[in-house]
Amino acid sequence: MKRMGIDFGTKKVGIAVTNDDGTMAFPRTVVPNDDQLQATVESLIAEEGIAEVVIGHSLHTTGEANPVQAHIEAFMTDLTLSLGIPVHLEPEQYSTQAATRVQGKNEQTDASAAALILDSFITKHPV
Repeated sequence: MKRMGIDFGTKKVGIAVTNDDGTMAFPRTVVPNDDQLQATVESLIAEEGIAEVVIGHSLHTTGEANPVQAHIEAFMTDLTLSLGIPVHLEPEQYSTQAATRVQGKNEQTDASAAALILDSFITKHPV
Protein backbone atom coordinates (compact mmCIF):
# COMPACT_ATOMS: atom_id res chain seq x y z
CA MET A 1 0.00 0.00 0.00
CA LYS A 2 1.56 3.26 -1.12
CA ARG A 3 1.46 6.16 1.35
CA MET A 4 2.07 9.92 1.23
CA GLY A 5 3.58 12.02 4.00
CA ILE A 6 2.97 15.75 4.33
CA ASP A 7 4.91 18.35 6.29
CA PHE A 8 2.34 21.17 6.30
CA GLY A 9 3.62 24.72 6.58
CA THR A 10 1.92 28.06 6.13
CA LYS A 11 4.13 29.00 3.16
CA LYS A 12 5.18 25.65 1.71
CA VAL A 13 4.32 21.99 2.06
CA GLY A 14 6.78 19.12 1.91
CA ILE A 15 5.60 15.88 0.36
CA ALA A 16 7.07 12.40 0.59
CA VAL A 17 5.89 9.06 -0.77
CA THR A 18 6.67 5.46 0.00
CA ASN A 19 7.77 2.72 -2.31
CA ASP A 20 4.96 0.57 -3.73
CA ASP A 21 4.77 -1.74 -0.71
CA GLY A 22 4.70 1.15 1.76
CA THR A 23 7.82 0.23 3.70
CA MET A 24 10.26 3.05 2.87
CA ALA A 25 9.67 6.82 2.70
CA PHE A 26 11.33 9.10 0.13
CA PRO A 27 11.19 12.89 -0.27
CA ARG A 28 9.06 13.76 -3.33
CA THR A 29 8.59 17.52 -3.70
CA VAL A 30 7.93 20.84 -2.01
CA VAL A 31 4.91 22.84 -3.18
CA PRO A 32 3.62 26.29 -2.24
CA ASN A 33 0.79 26.51 0.26
CA ASP A 34 -1.53 28.50 -1.96
CA ASP A 35 -5.00 28.32 -3.49
CA GLN A 36 -3.93 25.31 -5.57
CA LEU A 37 -2.59 23.20 -2.67
CA GLN A 38 -5.47 20.76 -2.44
CA ALA A 39 -5.64 20.28 -6.22
CA THR A 40 -1.86 19.78 -6.36
CA VAL A 41 -1.89 17.19 -3.56
CA GLU A 42 -4.89 15.38 -5.04
CA SER A 43 -3.12 15.25 -8.41
CA LEU A 44 0.01 13.77 -6.80
CA ILE A 45 -2.15 11.25 -4.90
CA ALA A 46 -3.71 10.10 -8.18
CA GLU A 47 -0.37 10.11 -10.04
CA GLU A 48 1.40 8.08 -7.34
CA GLY A 49 -1.50 5.72 -6.57
CA ILE A 50 -1.60 6.72 -2.90
CA ALA A 51 -3.91 4.73 -0.61
CA GLU A 52 -3.23 6.54 2.69
CA VAL A 53 -1.99 10.01 3.75
CA VAL A 54 -0.02 10.95 6.87
CA ILE A 55 0.19 14.60 7.91
CA GLY A 56 2.49 15.98 10.58
CA HIS A 57 0.60 16.84 13.78
CA SER A 58 1.82 20.34 14.63
CA LEU A 59 2.07 20.84 18.38
CA HIS A 60 3.90 23.16 20.76
CA THR A 61 6.52 21.53 22.98
CA THR A 62 3.85 21.59 25.72
CA GLY A 63 1.72 19.23 23.63
CA GLU A 64 -0.90 21.83 22.82
CA ALA A 65 -1.94 22.47 19.22
CA ASN A 66 -0.20 25.43 17.65
CA PRO A 67 -1.90 27.88 15.21
CA VAL A 68 -0.90 25.81 12.15
CA GLN A 69 -2.84 22.79 13.44
CA ALA A 70 -6.21 24.41 12.67
CA HIS A 71 -5.14 24.74 9.02
CA ILE A 72 -3.94 21.13 9.02
CA GLU A 73 -7.26 19.87 10.37
CA ALA A 74 -9.21 21.82 7.74
CA PHE A 75 -6.93 20.43 5.01
CA MET A 76 -7.39 16.89 6.38
CA THR A 77 -11.16 17.28 6.31
CA ASP A 78 -11.10 18.58 2.74
CA LEU A 79 -8.89 15.68 1.58
CA THR A 80 -11.01 13.09 3.36
CA LEU A 81 -14.26 14.45 1.94
CA SER A 82 -12.82 14.78 -1.56
CA LEU A 83 -10.93 11.48 -1.84
CA GLY A 84 -12.35 9.18 0.81
CA ILE A 85 -8.93 7.72 1.68
CA PRO A 86 -7.56 7.47 5.24
CA VAL A 87 -5.74 10.57 6.48
CA HIS A 88 -3.74 10.24 9.71
CA LEU A 89 -1.86 12.58 12.02
CA GLU A 90 1.70 11.79 13.13
CA PRO A 91 3.66 13.89 15.65
CA GLU A 92 6.13 16.05 13.77
CA GLN A 93 7.93 18.13 16.35
CA TYR A 94 11.39 19.07 15.11
CA SER A 95 11.08 17.12 11.83
CA THR A 96 12.37 20.07 9.80
CA GLN A 97 15.29 20.55 12.20
CA ALA A 98 16.10 16.83 11.95
CA ALA A 99 15.99 16.98 8.15
CA THR A 100 18.28 20.02 8.19
CA ARG A 101 20.79 18.20 10.42
CA VAL A 102 20.89 15.29 7.97
CA GLN A 103 21.12 17.17 4.68
CA GLY A 104 21.54 20.86 5.43
CA LYS A 105 18.96 23.53 4.60
CA ASN A 106 17.95 23.50 0.93
CA GLU A 107 14.87 23.60 -1.31
CA GLN A 108 14.00 19.97 -0.46
CA THR A 109 14.27 20.20 3.34
CA ASP A 110 10.48 20.18 3.81
CA ALA A 111 10.13 17.10 1.58
CA SER A 112 12.77 15.38 3.71
CA ALA A 113 10.86 16.39 6.85
CA ALA A 114 7.75 14.83 5.29
CA ALA A 115 9.74 11.64 4.72
CA LEU A 116 10.77 11.59 8.40
CA ILE A 117 7.12 12.05 9.46
CA LEU A 118 6.04 9.27 7.10
CA ASP A 119 8.86 6.98 8.26
CA SER A 120 7.80 7.48 11.89
CA PHE A 121 4.24 6.47 10.98
CA ILE A 122 5.46 3.43 9.00
CA THR A 123 7.48 2.25 11.99
CA LYS A 124 4.39 2.35 14.21
CA HIS A 125 1.94 1.07 11.58
CA PRO A 126 3.64 -1.42 9.23
CA VAL A 127 1.69 -2.60 6.22
